[in-house]
This record gives sequence, structure tokens and C-alpha cells, in this order.
Amino acid sequence: MTIYNFSAGPAVLPQEVLKKAQAEFLDYANSGMSVMELSHRSKEFDDIIKDAESLLRDLMAIPDNYKVIFLQGGGSLQFSMLPLNLAQGKKAYYVVAGSWGKKAYTEAVKLSKTIDFEPILLASSEETVYDHIPDFDASAIDPDAAYVHLTTNNTIEGTSVYDLPDTNGVPIVADMSSNILAVRYNVEDFGLIYAGAQKNIGPAGVTIVIVREDLLNDEPVLSSMLDYRIQAEAGSLYNTPPTFGIYMAKLVFEHVKALGGVDKMEEINREKSGLLYDYIEASDFYTSPVKNAKDRSVANIPFVTPSKELDAQFVKEADALGFKNIKGHRSVGGMRASLYNAFPRQGVLDLIDFMKKFEAENK
Repeated sequence: MTIYNFSAGPAVLPQEVLKKAQAEFLDYANSGMSVMELSHRSKEFDDIIKDAESLLRDLMAIPDNYKVIFLQGGGSLQFSMLPLNLAQGKKAYYVVAGSWGKKAYTEAVKLSKTIDFEPILLASSEETVYDHIPDFDASAIDPDAAYVHLTTNNTIEGTSVYDLPDTNGVPIVADMSSNILAVRYNVEDFGLIYAGAQKNIGPAGVTIVIVREDLLNDEPVLSSMLDYRIQAEAGSLYNTPPTFGIYMAKLVFEHVKALGGVDKMEEINREKSGLLYDYIEASDFYTSPVKNAKDRSVANIPFVTPSKELDAQFVKEADALGFKNIKGHRSVGGMRASLYNAFPRQGVLDLIDFMKKFEAENK
């Protein structure tokens, strides 16, 4: 039985990457050691981390005046690192279009009780269960603010921001965890981008931060580990980094480059997700909770049947047939198909075949 992993993260990885890692697992580059045993100060690992950064710069067209940092703590630690490094003594605006955006804002509010800055909720679609990307008036933004934070892809709710909003000249900071490398963004349109690796880049444990140099903090922050400048100047080696995760990221970057880069990945992802969206739209049995077609995520596609009972039955039958981790997030319910870069097109076709059969039997 073929297994298709629809998990929102940690998520499916390319088979070719897993096989290469397997082949090198016991002896990396004739070192006689596994990558997991290499010192982060060794020549072998120095080559790995430098190659990983170079490949990512090439894939995303990252300008020279941006630093690339490999950190730990997941995207969630960035919720605190951002205001600590960028916003002290300033305002910081938050666009909340999903659960992760709300968490980022909530952490900022918590931190503002002890650090001098002002987090401001600029726009939210929470009242309608995040079924759309909220609009806002750019003139409401103080031009001296530190940043406007947004989430480019809402993993749970299945919405995305593709065309960046006017922010009155204030730098955009983006959580790009679930669609980095899946669609093309112009890095120069952002002051800072951060992303947990476990969707499109590799195993959980690595967080990538891409930050414009002029935004690096001048004053030390609460902890050296939470200080972007210290981490950047140390080349991500201030302490022992997640060496195996960075190695896996390098292999994924090589794989994406070999396939044709980010533009090719976006073409593939739009075709894959389009197949599923077209079927859902044509059906009067399945529906998408996303209000506006322009907001649809190419990475995470939630859908429901006419009832919660049928949703539960769908998940049970799908799981038995090898469609794993397709249950929707508990806050949304229904189903969610996460179609990250490594998810195969055939898996989408096979899912649609099952959906047709399920609809015929339960309509």
C-alpha cells in the first residue's frame, strides 16, 4: 500500500534526499564519521553550513545586505526574538490572519509587560474564524514603527498572502514557515523573514532567519542566544547548532535547485493544489472554508463534508487506505491536505479518486 503523508509538519521529505542521507549516514565525505558525529567546528561541517547558506541565497535571490542565520527554537521563539531585537522603544504592528499570527501577537503583548515597546493589532480576521486575509489602511501605520508582522501562509486555516500590502514604508517581518521555497517572494520586500524548517526545508529543529543588516540591533538584548547580531556575527556558530538539520536542509536545497528552483516549485505547487481546488469547487459535497479564492494556500488545503460525522468517517477510511495525517487541525475540524514541495502529484490524484468514491457512497 502506498502511503501519502499529508502532515502539516513535520512533513514529507523528498525520497531522493532521504536516500542520500541514508547512504552518507555512517560515513560522511570519507571522514569515517556520521554527520551526526561531526564537530560543528570541523572543516566538514564548515563546508556544509556554508554550502547550505549559499544554496539558499541562490534559490531565494537573497541580496548581499541580508544575513542568513540558522537558529533553534522553531518559529515560535522568533515571536519573542523579533521585538527583543527590532522593536525596543518603538511600535510594532501585527496582522493576525490565523492561529500562528495570533500567537506571535500574544507573545509580543506578553513581552511588552517587561520590555519597552508597543505591540498593536493592526487587523484580524479572528471573528470569522480566519476565513480570509484582513485588509487595513496603511495610513494608520506610524512610519517610525519597527515593523509590520504578517504570516505569509496560514497552515491551519489554508490562507496565504501573495501580494504584499502597503505598510507606509515600515519594514515587513514575515513568518514564512509553511510556504518558504514553495512560492516566489522578493526578499527585498521584507525587512526580516523567518521560517521553521519542518515543512519545506527539512526535519524539525532548524529555524532560518533572513534579516536586512541595517535592522540588526545595536544594543545587546536580554540574552546572547536571543541576539540576532551576535548570532549573525558568529556565523550561526555561537553555540552548537542543529548540525544534522542543517545538513538535511542543504540536501533539500540541492534537490530544489536540481528540479529548477523556486519558480519551478511554484509552478508544480499551483498545478497540484489547483487539481484539488478544482475538484472541491465542482463538488456540492465538499466545501472549502476559505472565503476568497485569491487567498487560497497552495501548501495547505482544508475542506469539509456536509457533517462532522462524515468528516470523522472520511478521516478513518482515508487513514486505512494510506492517506495519513489528513485530519484537520482541532481548531478548524474537517480535513486538511498539506501539499508541500515534496508531496507527489500522484498523491493528489489518488486522494481525489478516494474523495469521489466517498462522495458517491455517502451523498
